[in-house]
Amino acid sequence: MTTLASGADTLTRDALTVLQPGFTGTTAPDWLLRRLGEGLASVGLFGRNIASPGQLAALTAQLRAERDDVLVAIDEEGGDVTRLEVRSGSSFPGNHALGAVDDVELTRAVAHELGRRLASCGVNLNWAPSADVNSNPSNPVIGVRSFGADTDLAARHTAAYVSGLQSAGVAACTKHFPGHGDTAVDSHHSLPRIDVPADVLTDRELTPFRAAIAAGTRAVMSAHILVPALDPDLPATLSRRILTGLLRGELGYDGLIVTDGMEMRAIAGTYGIERGSVLAVAAGADAICVGGGLADDATVLRLRDALVAAVRAGELPEERLADAADRVRALARWAGSAARSPEDAHGDHIGLRAARRALTVTVAPGLERPESFKPLTEPPYVAALTPVANIAVGDETPWGVAAELIHLLPGTVTGSFSADAGKGGESGESAGRAALQAAGPRRIVAVVRDEHRHPWMASALDTLLAARPDTIVVEMGVPQAAPRGALHIATHGAARVCGRAAAEVITGLAGITGL
Repeated sequence: MTTLASGADTLTRDALTVLQPGFTGTTAPDWLLRRLGEGLASVGLFGRNIASPGQLAALTAQLRAERDDVLVAIDEEGGDVTRLEVRSGSSFPGNHALGAVDDVELTRAVAHELGRRLASCGVNLNWAPSADVNSNPSNPVIGVRSFGADTDLAARHTAAYVSGLQSAGVAACTKHFPGHGDTAVDSHHSLPRIDVPADVLTDRELTPFRAAIAAGTRAVMSAHILVPALDPDLPATLSRRILTGLLRGELGYDGLIVTDGMEMRAIAGTYGIERGSVLAVAAGADAICVGGGLADDATVLRLRDALVAAVRAGELPEERLADAADRVRALARWAGSAARSPEDAHGDHIGLRAARRALTVTVAPGLERPESFKPLTEPPYVAALTPVANIAVGDETPWGVAAELIHLLPGTVTGSFSADAGKGGESGESAGRAALQAAGPRRIVAVVRDEHRHPWMASALDTLLAARPDTIVVEMGVPQAAPRGALHIATHGAARVCGRAAAEVITGLAGITGL
């Protein structure tokens, strides 16, 4: 496609305005600053762009020197999905841990403090929270990113999160509409399908989004999922029935609609990002998120030109593109004038306090009283049974309890074990035997993540517990499998603070409560 002349005309500026691209590096590249001057109004940040709070603040200042009302967006859910602390693990537990506590004031306070930290670094739009009801235990991409499997619980905590985040002056982007919880496929890889009747969707999936809208969420993110009861032909991101008919019409939502990443295979693999972006805006989307994998000027120009060409060819009404651009600018105005409540009195420690409250601790039946469990005083061997990380979480963020136990019990040794689930139980048994051999005489702490979704992991635990029934098990995913081990700790997430809270119980710094 021929590159169009940049800058001057309204149509070209509007096409740039609806894009939310990413980029590489910890400073803004020249091409990005140039596009901001030509009409680009939003930028998406990822872990690759962040080295420290000071560096992030300098980066956002650099962007605002070019355009003072730029929307700076980030995918900062806390918990397993963190960009602010991508290399250390989050200081905040994620949604599933907050749902396990089920204290809406705590959720509001955690979201406010997270928002305050984002705002202090110059970020004013957060692609969070996930309002998905995790009704399918086999879901490979939502899991602990959801507040839980109970619809009403998810709704009240979604609303609390939105109000807490926005009270810090950061716009919430509630996702993934109309609900990604009942899927067994990751939309990063292919197109998931939800085959449930419309009344189930209305009562289950849509309820948290209604709560978010009532709480004033400034943005909603669409899901790349096919929901035949709503639209048998097009995924939600490209469906006018879903974005305009349902979200705008039936639910009465008037804020910004953002797409999930257009380079995800659920869209790019079938429609391509250019055609997909045109269809999304025509369906009712106002902002095109792209840049998790594609992050360069060429991508921005391709999408800009595709939108302009679609308008000129009569495939995309010019007024629809103009309306989308106006909604982006309206959110930028809100972000520039949003009132910020005073700094949270809970301060830096609220994340750890929330993680401690989220623990579910189960002592083996043979130990009748909590005090029968003797905390570790000697350095253990930590065996991390490690699944493949989903793309939303990424494999660069550390997880587990090893780092925290090393801090509390110097001399702790750790190893990571994985297996090909396609090889069945034998592969898991081999992982278990390898962990036993590596541990030697040390007490074993086995750390798992969604044991119920990984047969090899369950098999590895079988092997460990058969040989060493005194093994402590820490589940850092959704605790769907039955508790087992001399001590079983469900953290409801793999954030750094969740590991710290578990390590405190293991070493006796925190008592065993809630039994």
